[in-house]
Amino acid sequence: MSPSRTFLITSVSSGLGRAFAQGALDAGHRVIGTVRRTDDATTFAALAPGRAQPLVLDVTDYDAIPNAVAEAEHQAGPVDVLVNNAGYGHEGALEESTIDDLQRQFAANVFGPVAMIKAVLPGMRERRRGHIVNVTSMAGFITMPGVGFYCGSKFALEGISEALGKEVAGFGIHVTALAPGQFRTDWAGRSMDRTPRSVPDYDAVMDPIRAARQAKSGNQPGDPAKAAEALLALVEADNPPVRLFLGEDALELVNAKLDAMRTEMGAWHALSRSTSFSG
Repeated sequence: MSPSRTFLITSVSSGLGRAFAQGALDAGHRVIGTVRRTDDATTFAALAPGRAQPLVLDVTDYDAIPNAVAEAEHQAGPVDVLVNNAGYGHEGALEESTIDDLQRQFAANVFGPVAMIKAVLPGMRERRRGHIVNVTSMAGFITMPGVGFYCGSKFALEGISEALGKEVAGFGIHVTALAPGQFRTDWAGRSMDRTPRSVPDYDAVMDPIRAARQAKSGNQPGDPAKAAEALLALVEADNPPVRLFLGEDALELVNAKLDAMRTEMGAWHALSRSTSFSG
């Protein structure tokens, strides 16, 4: 049996975050789980009294994070595994969406996770062990029209994760970008921020996408409980991957993009190689 660990998982009130927390608790681990409401804190604590420790925290309140995490670690013990799960999706054509939409998307999906990492990293570095799991998305590698801001935020977190992993590998700290496909959560439902439509030229692109996404909400193929099992297997691995895609849909779309990239690179390789000094 694996040793008990202390997990810090952001946004555990529902969706993948709740599934991750429940899976870790069922496996005998301690979980510090962030929530944004006191009612959710009470519900979370009841999942496993003494091992489920709620932390009322908004990950976009960057100034509050260091002290909140330090206090949580004082009560539950040093964090062994950080799971940056908090975030949301924004749907809207770029031209129709605002800079404020973009800033809020990056605040939750990029800046908040980085602030959480900075709060736990000194302790992990001092102890020479730890695992940081940043929940990105298949949209952090592929793209889809109508969710450009979301894709951009997940691309950013993917890049930060990969670079960070190279910075801390010598300290015994692992960093993994966990990239789910479509899972049966509220991501495409009540959790989705949707920009009102305003430019008719985008009707042909946006209307079918928006209708299909709303129709699929609640019927996605991915099982959150199985995602939790995958997370636990990931943190148990001696040599965890830099990036782990979850779901057959994610694997299919990522492989298709890799094939398309190689084809395009081959078609343009002469021009790509033409920019060096001659002689």
